[in-house]
Amino acid sequence: MENTVNIKDYLLKEQQAGQDIDANLISLIEDVSAACKEIHTAINHGALYGVLGSAESENIQGETQKKLDVMSNEMFIRHTEKSGTLAGMASEEEEDVYSIPPQYKKGPYLMYFDPLDGSSNIDVNITVGSIFSIVRCPEGVTDPKLADYLIPGTEQICAGFCLYGPSTLMIITTGNGVQGFTLDPGSNEFKLTHKNMMIPEDTAEFAVNMSNQRFWEKPVQRYVQECIDGVTGARDKNFNMRWVASMVGEVYRILTRGGIFMYPFDTKDPAKAGKLRLMYEANPMSFIVEQAGGLSSTGRERIMELKPKEIHQRVPVILGSTNEVKRVDSYHQ
Repeated sequence: MENTVNIKDYLLKEQQAGQDIDANLISLIEDVSAACKEIHTAINHGALYGVLGSAESENIQGETQKKLDVMSNEMFIRHTEKSGTLAGMASEEEEDVYSIPPQYKKGPYLMYFDPLDGSSNIDVNITVGSIFSIVRCPEGVTDPKLADYLIPGTEQICAGFCLYGPSTLMIITTGNGVQGFTLDPGSNEFKLTHKNMMIPEDTAEFAVNMSNQRFWEKPVQRYVQECIDGVTGARDKNFNMRWVASMVGEVYRILTRGGIFMYPFDTKDPAKAGKLRLMYEANPMSFIVEQAGGLSSTGRERIMELKPKEIHQRVPVILGSTNEVKRVDSYHQ
């Protein structure tokens, strides 16, 4: 069956149904999707375009950048800065917030983005993605400063991610459920293929980086050990473990068949509260997961209620099927 509803059609229909979606937001999401299409093309060509390997530089987090990290960041900026929809943006790959150049019109929104999540997978041809989050710029602010970006995830009006896998998909929420769009190679448009995605409350899959096990706190140690013990343990249930080192891949799997994803607090580096960034990864993914009926927590509190302290803040992340996240939270209590 041919799918004809593209992202713009879907958003216009939501607008007509009374959703708080204006022309600026529709235009911005279209610009983000255009950036993702260009990233998709670069990834698909890989070594043919000479985009694999290290850029021989580090981002603000001290992580070695891949060539595609740098290129994807530039693509996001180039496709959105001229649109007249943004007052500013913040990227995981930029040290400071990015001001819209003075020659371009400014708009009512701020955007946070991780241009290429899971980029360590690029050279081995495993799924990667892009993550974005959109909020309203504070009232009356035309030249946003750092403090204007430091607002909790509950203020998000849109979040999404693009998954570059066997097929390229765009997953978005505007606060009215979660929709999935597949990139049609023929028309080069994202077409609605996954309507109202919902996460099952129960699961038999967990995703965690087991190499960090010795650094976890006792509540997470307890939970993972119960999963490993299977039917011979306290849960009387067998679990499967998954780990692809790409948050977009993990969350998409959870959206389609349930599961729990954890990058919990550990003592490997006491200076870091967690691995994942609050503004670019944890908040947008939490918004999506909650809109799909799941939960997202640090183990101690709801992620989207955290008041950010700085733009590159890291937090522990535990998200996915409701009953499993509640169990891990209860162990922390």
